[in-house]
Amino acid sequence: MKTKNVLSVVAAAAVAVFAQGAFAQPSTTTSPGAAATPGATAPASRGEVKADTSAAGKAGALTPPGQGPGAMSSGPTNKPSETTRAERKQDTTAARTTGGLKAPGDASEQQVDKAEKQKTASSTKTRQQRKSETAATVKAGSTTGDSPNPVGQKK
Repeated sequence: MKTKNVLSVVAAAAVAVFAQGAFAQPSTTTSPGAAATPGATAPASRGEVKADTSAAGKAGALTPPGQGPGAMSSGPTNKPSETTRAERKQDTTAARTTGGLKAPGDASEQQVDKAEKQKTASSTKTRQQRKSETAATVKAGSTTGDSPNPVGQKK
């Protein structure tokens, strides 16, 4: 049983070693005086790459940063605004006076919920009226509930 495991590990290692050679790119290093094979180019040195890049930059052939095929934005982000700052401020103050502005963040939702609750509240009695009615029902003994000590009664 151990022999099968060892053989399978060795076979997997051999496949990995030979697969590297099969998928590797051909290396075409040539000496300075020798002719290169057609279709293959020798790797450029760092100095050659820098010289090519600076020449392309002077010729205007380089793509500006952020505008190439791998750019994250779909278009230019520095598009000028169509309204001035004074116009935006004027619109904001007008909306604030008419009540058209919402509160920033989650507070706006809470304020709307509170306003809705106040609109749907159906009580027409004040707190003092409710307290006096509750005290009267407790005195009369007609309160119902599970509490062993209802409000207003002391042991």
